[in-house]
Amino acid sequence: MHTIINSNHIQQLIAGNESAFDTIYEAYGGKVYRLAFRFLKDKEQSEEVVQECFINLWMSRQKLNSEGDMWLYLYVIAKRLSLNMLRQICQSRELSNKLVNHITTAHNNTEEDLLAHDLEQFAEKIINKLPKQQQLIFRLSRVEHLSHKEIADQLQISPNTVKNHMVEALKTLKAHLQYSDLIYFLALFFWM
Repeated sequence: MHTIINSNHIQQLIAGNESAFDTIYEAYGGKVYRLAFRFLKDKEQSEEVVQECFINLWMSRQKLNSEGDMWLYLYVIAKRLSLNMLRQICQSRELSNKLVNHITTAHNNTEEDLLAHDLEQFAEKIINKLPKQQQLIFRLSRVEHLSHKEIADQLQISPNTVKNHMVEALKTLKAHLQYSDLIYFLALFFWM
């Protein structure tokens, strides 16, 4: 049965409760492993990323926000660790050849799709909290890829008003996401 991690678990973790840490590990260890494996295609290296990720979580637990999204926080740490390991692998020809062989034999879109879906839902919740006009302008800019001028023409408002709404929308997103590098990550993930 899957445990839902709530702010109480995070508060206990911040306080140094090992049982809360174990609960969080049980809830997310498998997902972190699958994420790492998606990049590395190697069992031992993926397990190493899981260990590093949770050591990192424990060591930086006092910086956590109890209202933050634990999976999103772990996702960013695990992705960074995986990419760092991938860089190290690519510097070694032997390991690089091994990775290429693994990539051809193991590829799984299902977890990738689930991760994308999870993150999309999370961002969507935040966007839905924006005031209607801000929401509309944000979607026209980020989803429809319209310029500030095009949005201004379509809504019959000034480009400056569009810009102000975008600034406010991004401020709100930053405030909700809590962790500074998630803005960069989400910008890459959703809005390329």
